[in-house]
Amino acid sequence: MELRRKDLLGIADLTREEIALILDNAAILKEISTRSIKKVPTLRGRTVVTLFYEPSTRTRMSFEIAAKRLSADTVSLTVAASSAVKGETLADTAANLEAMRPDLLIIRHQASGAPHFLAKRLKCGVINAGDGLHEHPTQALLDMLTVKEAKGRLHGLKVAIVGDILHSRVARSNIHGFTKMGSEVTVAGPATLLPPYLDTLGVKIAPSLEEAVAGADVIMMLRIQLERMGQMFFSTLREYSKQFGLALRHLDLAKKDVIIMHPGPMNRGVEISPEVADGPHSVILDQVTNGVAVRMAVMLLLMGDKA
Repeated sequence: MELRRKDLLGIADLTREEIALILDNAAILKEISTRSIKKVPTLRGRTVVTLFYEPSTRTRMSFEIAAKRLSADTVSLTVAASSAVKGETLADTAANLEAMRPDLLIIRHQASGAPHFLAKRLKCGVINAGDGLHEHPTQALLDMLTVKEAKGRLHGLKVAIVGDILHSRVARSNIHGFTKMGSEVTVAGPATLLPPYLDTLGVKIAPSLEEAVAGADVIMMLRIQLERMGQMFFSTLREYSKQFGLALRHLDLAKKDVIIMHPGPMNRGVEISPEVADGPHSVILDQVTNGVAVRMAVMLLLMGDKA
């Protein structure tokens, strides 16, 4: 099976078979990162452009490392160093990029739908590295790979996603992904941070952290995204942490072999305690490792190559 599309814009667009294809290829490509020489010539001569309108550490570095390990030429553009600060529109940026004939564009943008806008105007492939409050597809794919490695499957697992669901594109992509792959997803957070359309996504809504993590195979904690809030959605961070911060005592409610996830960056002591983040149940750094493999797989498959 091939990934018969030029763009990866969201998990909602992918079939169950396409998700499985990406994860299978990522599992194979992961071995490359363990070699003494971490490079294969598969994308030699191809040009990959990263265009980030929002700050990023893990996602940006992961994409760039993934491209370099496939021997692609990489060009990194930040908004502060681009003509966007001079007033250039996204449409004009797209036209200029098209004139330079890149093979793949990876974009993060504060506006939901920006990658879709570019995908319609560019002949090259476009990968959504996070758009507004919409989706973050490669994060969900690396999360699913991490869970599959730890649990041996995705079907039939109980996955709890806790925190700022309203502002989280990671939550949206993971809900789409895990439900498509047969997991039971439960979400929890302050009522003000739960979007009204959750009941249309096939998830359960728990009124408390304790009920969300009870019997869970996987617990995914989300950061409070203060930068996206025009107002406070809860009284204080201390009160939020008291009600929805994951501590060691909560792990007794979950399965004995529960795994703890976080897409980063973490606010230690707010949504997750240091003891949990650094404890034996944590797979947070495994998520980072798997991010490189997943992004290698996506690039290869979008350009018509397989591992």
